Amino acid sequence: MKITHATKPLRGEIVVPGDKSISHRSIMFGALANGDTVVRGFLKSADCISTMNCFKAMGIEIEEGSDGEGDFILIHGKGLHGLSKPGSSLDCGNSGTTTRLISGILAGQDFETVLIGDESLSKRPMKRVIEPLSTLGASIASMNDDDRLPLVIGKGELHGGVIRTRVASAQVKSAILLSGLYADGETSVIEPSLSRNHTELMLKAFGADITAGSAEDTRTSVRPGRELKGMTVKVPGDISSAAFFIGAALLIPGSRVMLKNVGINPTRDGILKVFMDMGADITVENVRYETGEKCADILVNYSPELKGTTIGGDIIPALIDEIPLIAVVAAGAEGDTVIKDASELRVKESDRISLTVGNLNAMGASAEARDDGMVIHGGSPLHHAVIDTAKDHRIAMSFSVAALISESVQPVDIRDSACVGISYPGFYKDLDSLMG
Repeated sequence: MKITHATKPLRGEIVVPGDKSISHRSIMFGALANGDTVVRGFLKSADCISTMNCFKAMGIEIEEGSDGEGDFILIHGKGLHGLSKPGSSLDCGNSGTTTRLISGILAGQDFETVLIGDESLSKRPMKRVIEPLSTLGASIASMNDDDRLPLVIGKGELHGGVIRTRVASAQVKSAILLSGLYADGETSVIEPSLSRNHTELMLKAFGADITAGSAEDTRTSVRPGRELKGMTVKVPGDISSAAFFIGAALLIPGSRVMLKNVGINPTRDGILKVFMDMGADITVENVRYETGEKCADILVNYSPELKGTTIGGDIIPALIDEIPLIAVVAAGAEGDTVIKDASELRVKESDRISLTVGNLNAMGASAEARDDGMVIHGGSPLHHAVIDTAKDHRIAMSFSVAALISESVQPVDIRDSACVGISYPGFYKDLDSLMG
């Protein structure tokens, strides 16, 4: 994909696709519930399709339909113990969420399963779920003894317990809580800081006996014994997808963009807080709740006086996926932006610290990588470059935004741009619609 600098402002209104994290969980919890679950706003991206296919392979019937309210997914749940042994390995594709969450569910089944993934996913660390699940009695191991995929998960004897995690990770926390649905007593997770809480909110809505943590007390506990019940899930727009249009509108002169029905869960809205601290003109309107999730409309105006800032500590889990985009915006701001406490970025779909810094410098920015983050010295004009995405969707979309503020006549070349389909298949179409 070759992208030239924007010659006119971004203008208009869009509805970004459904939240990826919530879409994954709607399939999983709907499959484990008794009765039917209807999901509206489901994100039909490659990662979420991987989750859907895994549960179809375990005997769950899932239909797609449309009515007067729009498209929907219908899941015919079979209860906590209704899954069947798949005929072959479960392919998680590129999805870390699928792999880690489903590991907790499979730990409670009475059959053996093998989890596999693509080349990128097969390089990602799985020790962070293997260790706590094993501590709780799961039979789970890396087939190659390297703490990576393939994973072999068999019938274990799950018991309750308390797990203290070293990193605030919603995927790890969720895997532990889901295994707790099959344990013989209460299972608790204590995090160093509160990670995103979609699992807790949705499990409670489905009827689980769960007590969610808070910023002050991060202990989250689930107690077995309650059956989940099918329900209607309304998936709000994904703030991680909305972020790219927010960033572009802030940077491109004259822009004014309205993003409708965006999820602003307090464990996910860190990017709004950071941009506002930097001087962004952002207004949050029409705040409401859907299936326990806070959502709103977000109005963004061009903001020519953005300032650098320091980002670290407890806010990092609330914006971890948006950091490459924040770095791009920081390059267009005045002064230095320091991002720290974000070593988790090195084990995402790519090493996002190295890629973000490398691509920014290739475009003429001034940025330095650190072990747990980066420093961006704002104000340098950006120019043409060939962007190495490593097939990471968030790198591709972040540097598509950077291309729009490039001062070169020659376009920026975004390599392997089709990877945006992992989370936002219609990204470039929506971007074009705002550019008129």
